[in-house]
Amino acid sequence: MDDLKKKKKNKKKKTSCKESGMLYQKLFKSEWNQKQEFNKRPSKIGRRSLSRSISQSSTDSYSSAASYTDSSDDETSPRDKQQKNSKGNGDFCIKNIKQADFGRREIEIAEQEMPALMALRKRAQGEKPLAGAKVVGCTHITAQTAVLMETLSALGAQCRWAACNIYSTQNEVAAALAEGGFSVFAWKGESEDDFWWCIDRCVNVEGWQPNMRINCIMLSKAGKLCVPAMNVNDSVTKQKFDNLYCCRESILDGLKRTTDVMFGGKQVVVCGYGEVGKGCCAALKAMGSIVYVTEIDPICALQACMDGFRLVKLNEVIRQVDIVITCTGNKNVVVREYLDRMKNGCIVCNMGHSNTEIDVASLRTPELTWERVRSQVDHVIWPDGKRVVLLAEGRLLNLSCSTVPTFVLSITATTQALALIELYNAPEGRYKQDVYLLPKKMDEYVASLHLPTFDAHLTELTDEQAKYLGLNKNGPFKPNYYR
Repeated sequence: MDDLKKKKKNKKKKTSCKESGMLYQKLFKSEWNQKQEFNKRPSKIGRRSLSRSISQSSTDSYSSAASYTDSSDDETSPRDKQQKNSKGNGDFCIKNIKQADFGRREIEIAEQEMPALMALRKRAQGEKPLAGAKVVGCTHITAQTAVLMETLSALGAQCRWAACNIYSTQNEVAAALAEGGFSVFAWKGESEDDFWWCIDRCVNVEGWQPNMRINCIMLSKAGKLCVPAMNVNDSVTKQKFDNLYCCRESILDGLKRTTDVMFGGKQVVVCGYGEVGKGCCAALKAMGSIVYVTEIDPICALQACMDGFRLVKLNEVIRQVDIVITCTGNKNVVVREYLDRMKNGCIVCNMGHSNTEIDVASLRTPELTWERVRSQVDHVIWPDGKRVVLLAEGRLLNLSCSTVPTFVLSITATTQALALIELYNAPEGRYKQDVYLLPKKMDEYVASLHLPTFDAHLTELTDEQAKYLGLNKNGPFKPNYYR
């Protein structure tokens, strides 16, 4: 009797296993059929578009690295297209005007995190302090830049814009600006030829002569500057906020999105300990990385030492580090000699504004193989099989491969807007053909506009205290040479 029960039990088990096998086959077959159906879908739609839900597209599109694109348009250069917005205007060159609705949502999101710029727009749009101004801009074209451009327009300016980086343009934002009537010439992934073509189209247009410029080359030292200029990049509000806090957050974002690297225990060398370097080092140290610093300036070097970082020469650690980050603003910081000595898998990237810090040109030789593994991620392979991971081809990492905190950019954009208003409305003779730093009173005004976001309350000097310090109780509180 016991043997009979055991046989029945075993029979049930076998039947159960058989049924399970059939079930798995059915599931696998169903999944395989679905995959086949997916592959049969029209190529015009594109797998990339089909694989995203609407919410994913909205989430991805805020990043310049994951900018929404329609794969059906990827093969055609924007220069070869004839596009017009809904009003029939075609004075622009972008990736795809159909992406305008996505871009408009990105701009609206950015507006929520740019309180000072929106407050400036609200306060001054009635007065139109930039009425008659013709502004040419050459900056990163992102949702934050769009808020600046629309603010300048609300204050009376006419704007034409090109990108300063071939990888940082958010295509959907450029589309929204073009739909709104702005002359924009930019798209993500421009060639070098495209880059200069866009600037030429932006600047050289019949019947339109710019009288204000943003981010053009400073010619003062050569004696060729023919108009007054404001150096916003060296203003206190740019250096101490955008360069420091923006980079402190965006360095991790850029590295994570491109490489999925874990920072804990990694050896990292940061070249340069200015405000950008300080931000990068602080973020990496907080994540558990072992951080080395290189510096040429004894003052910045001493700051790095007192912040707990080991000061080294690059050749002392180049063989052992896992990540190399440049942020010096210089050229040839990481040359071929150092690239040859790096360990297998070393990640190399740039957080400085220019693409001159890493000698990428030296890597374009017959003995080295380039392998694109992700957007803006290349493996450069040596003959012995060693791979170096190069991000954004040595261009600015955060805006090429990820995004940056909007609130910090509100500070910079508000500073730029106020600089333009000051230059355009200044009485004749106040500014000569030279480069000027922003007046400290204006720096402090920009900072004060952002304080309400934190429900912050400034302490006011008494008359006696102000007299003791030799200050006006309403500021400025720092001398003009303060940086």
